[in-house]
Amino acid sequence: MKLLFINGSPHKDGCTAAALREVSRTLEELGIETETHWVGNKPVPGCIACGSCKKTGACIYDDGVNELLARSHEWDGLVVGSPVYYGCASGQLLSFLDRLFYAAGGRLAGKAAAAVVSCRRGGASAAFQQLNMFFGMNNMVVATSQYWNQVHGNTPQEVAQDQEGLQTMRTLGRNMAWMLQMKQATRQAIPLPEAEKL
Repeated sequence: MKLLFINGSPHKDGCTAAALREVSRTLEELGIETETHWVGNKPVPGCIACGSCKKTGACIYDDGVNELLARSHEWDGLVVGSPVYYGCASGQLLSFLDRLFYAAGGRLAGKAAAAVVSCRRGGASAAFQQLNMFFGMNNMVVATSQYWNQVHGNTPQEVAQDQEGLQTMRTLGRNMAWMLQMKQATRQAIPLPEAEKL
């Protein structure tokens, strides 16, 4: 079993990465492989609603979205992490996810998903809700924790002092592993529901 982690912070090894590493470490200890894709710190174009992805299966912008689309069959789920800016997820990440999820079509249905946010002080729950909207629109199964998946701190060192936040990340990792193990154990007996056609 394998999970994709998407780090939507412009800082590759910042607070968001610290939170994602805590989840990843827990999953790895439980035998779940993880891989991280960093969105980066260069401008990310938003979706322009050209419809090309519906014809070709790929986005017209080649900045990592197409690589993840082509490899979507490799992962049993994903964990998306973002810093909180003005109560929202990062703009770069949202542009990336808009294009990834729209172009993916039904390729993400039935996969496990979780959002993780990092903030200095406030706005975490709004950003957390914002990211969860992507999963709900794509028939994904959302993993939860003992609290909303958030850490607090202005630096990775401060995040390391957020004991409740880090515990929440570890609980998320354990819950995600449990969900994946249940899905694997019941895959043959209980298939995914069929989507209705309009």
